[in-house]
Amino acid sequence: MRMIALEEHWGTSVVERALQTVGITTPLGLPAIVSQKLKDLGAGRLADMDAVGIDVQVLSLAGTTGIDKLPPADATAVACECNDIIASAVAGHPNRFAAFAFLAMQDPESAAAELERCVTSLGFKGVMINGTTNGLFLDDPRFYPVLAQAEKLNVPIYLHPAPPPSTVYEAYFSGLPGNVGNRLSIAGWGWHVENGLHSLRLVLAGVFDRFPALQVIIGHMGENIPFSLARSDSILTPVASHLERPVKDYFMSNFHITTSGYFTLPPLLCALMVFGADRMLFAVDYPFSSNTVGKAFLDNAPLTPADLEKIAHANAERLLKITN
Repeated sequence: MRMIALEEHWGTSVVERALQTVGITTPLGLPAIVSQKLKDLGAGRLADMDAVGIDVQVLSLAGTTGIDKLPPADATAVACECNDIIASAVAGHPNRFAAFAFLAMQDPESAAAELERCVTSLGFKGVMINGTTNGLFLDDPRFYPVLAQAEKLNVPIYLHPAPPPSTVYEAYFSGLPGNVGNRLSIAGWGWHVENGLHSLRLVLAGVFDRFPALQVIIGHMGENIPFSLARSDSILTPVASHLERPVKDYFMSNFHITTSGYFTLPPLLCALMVFGADRMLFAVDYPFSSNTVGKAFLDNAPLTPADLEKIAHANAERLLKITN
């Protein structure tokens, strides 16, 4: 069966050098093997895919936290250079790689223009946006040019978590021993619930009433939204009288979720019961998570053949218009 993985990351020294100009010298602090895999856009990455039977990776740029601190023109230049790099990698292996654009969101007009270039000229499948931009969530009206462009181009926004702002970190995650607070603030809990909050903000701000065809992808088995959606809907819909529909309806029409990094059965069953297989897609979160573990999890999941087809590749082919 064909396998398309949607949240698979790459890295480049272009971003590392740019971050150094604003005093960020270790953007990821990753083990050497992970950094090596991030920068491998050829034989090593393909071998890792072939070893478990992943046919296509949709590549997105990692390690960009802090880019919003650059002057807008500098950040836009970095984004364009990075998008050109990954476009070249995709062109070298067009049947194995696809790409999400990276945008300098502190200049929304330029970001919207770069998204158009990436989709119409470079063949990208959408855009990945990492967390907030200078403390602002994506529902802020200044980002409407990017949202409008994504809707116009009929490509999704993959909303990915990022480390919390320093004030949030200090209030919620400080005072713990060793590196525990840092891990709690990101993959251990913090960035999943913040990304779920980010998603709820998009709904509650009326973004999908303004841009009804806009599609958003969130990873990590729905960033805790499936578990809490009924509760959130029951509390928020009665007070969100400005919205055209109930809160839960927007998640059923404007969101897709992926399996990235979540490879245990209870979250999968919850996501299936709430979102259904038509809105779920396979992802590993490579190289931060293991291709072997992610693929084995899907292979052994208690899915009907029809639902497995949807999650493994058919939904990605439809949403991202992947035909090769």
